[in-house]
Amino acid sequence: GGLKVDIALDPLEGTTITAHGGENALSVLAMANKGGFLNAPDIYMQKIAYGKKYQDLEIDPESPADEIVQKFSDHTDMNIKNTVVCILDRPRHQELIYKIRQTGARIKLISDGDVSAVIATSFEDSGVDMYMGIGGSPEGVLAAAALRCIGGKIYSKLVFNDEKEKERASGMGIKDLNKVYTTNDLASGDVMFSATGVTNGTLLQGVLIKNNIATTQSVVMRSKTKTLRYVNASHNLNIKDIVA
Repeated sequence: GGLKVDIALDPLEGTTITAHGGENALSVLAMANKGGFLNAPDIYMQKIAYGKKYQDLEIDPESPADEIVQKFSDHTDMNIKNTVVCILDRPRHQELIYKIRQTGARIKLISDGDVSAVIATSFEDSGVDMYMGIGGSPEGVLAAAALRCIGGKIYSKLVFNDEKEKERASGMGIKDLNKVYTTNDLASGDVMFSATGVTNGTLLQGVLIKNNIATTQSVVMRSKTKTLRYVNASHNLNIKDIVA
């Protein structure tokens, strides 16, 4: 009988990051009113994102990557040589990386963690101006939820590898398989987003355990008020042990 909501979550966004002791692994949870999140199938999604400072920029997300980066540079009055594009380090992105490098823009390659990479575009001291590339579609919904709260823009399009993935998407209510989704298509209405740092990163500090005390840093955001609340917590592991 309570309020009906959509929930999107990733208990560990950055499994490989955590295993390798890298940066920007998060535990993420987002909520919206029922129907607020795209019911995205667990397949790949093409994504282009940039921060709140430039969210008035309109692009054609299906135009060539070098044209998109050039348009971004022209719009922001940023020297293209100082523009940093974050991309997942994957073989599938070789052509994308080549095209962007041809413009003179700088590239930041990451091993995993594209939710935090998209969020980073809206933090001026992150060193990331744009995010481009193919990653998981559930992560695209989570990233859009965060941008709804802090500002920024994301364009996305589902990427299908075979007919089975198309059938799965159709079964989940996806009617237009070629649709380009914007931020509000992925996450609409009143949205809340929360994340806890697992490893140190751009947005949050990771878990630190010392003398049987675990310290964590979390953030809670809301689209309605644009409020960001940071929570620094200490957990006494003698009383509340970590459950494996």
